[in-house]
Amino acid sequence: MVNFSLEGKVALITGAVYGIGFAIAKAFAAAGARIVYNTNTQEFLDMGAANYKEAGIDAKGYLCDVTDEAAVQAMVADIEKTVGTIDILVNNAGIIKRIPMEEMKVEDFRLVVDIDLVAPFICSKAVIPGMIRKGHGKIINICSMMSELGRETVSAYAAAKGGLKMLTRNICSEYGEANIQCNGIGPGYIATPQTAPLRERQPDGSRHPFDQFIIAKTPAARWGTPEDLMGPAVFLASDASNFVNGHILYVDGGILAYIGKQPK
Repeated sequence: MVNFSLEGKVALITGAVYGIGFAIAKAFAAAGARIVYNTNTQEFLDMGAANYKEAGIDAKGYLCDVTDEAAVQAMVADIEKTVGTIDILVNNAGIIKRIPMEEMKVEDFRLVVDIDLVAPFICSKAVIPGMIRKGHGKIINICSMMSELGRETVSAYAAAKGGLKMLTRNICSEYGEANIQCNGIGPGYIATPQTAPLRERQPDGSRHPFDQFIIAKTPAARWGTPEDLMGPAVFLASDASNFVNGHILYVDGGILAYIGKQPK
């Protein structure tokens, strides 16, 4: 029988205060996992506590900057001591800066790469020793369609997410023999509070131009929802995916398979 249960597992999901990370946390909790998450400000830590309480989930939150290796190592040590060895890591925390490349400051480029690529390296490095001791582990990196495609104004994000795809494959290559599976999820365009302005109706009742663009490029003819990512995440975190490694699962409504509609 296929085993999708996460009963008794400890799952660390970075940045899982709302949106995609929070949806994945809810799915893991429903499958039986104990949820641990982090964020980098007290405001978001309080928001996370309220969101999990409202959802009826007993989750433990940490104030931790995932780009700070010493802080991550300390957080992981505390989780192992007070909750248990981490069975599942989801590298979800990330940012995007939409700035034309010639206008982008090097500091902004480095910040995006630091959070979206270096931090997953730091967090994975911190949990792998415990996974090796336990004899199994699951690492899920939240990649992007920008792991495969470029687009104007997202040079840093595309560079980081492309790197994250290759980090995923390299963790698989180095630690597959230790029964650690590292895979990625590449979300398509997801309807979240951050993307809400791009979906607002125009004064004349028409769709926002970017909304029209996404609908036209997506065979499913809709934006994804955080809930669309819940099943794929549970699959990659469970024993059902024990022979799936180094793979990026694109949950994009078919965008990457589609050349787009012919102009009328």
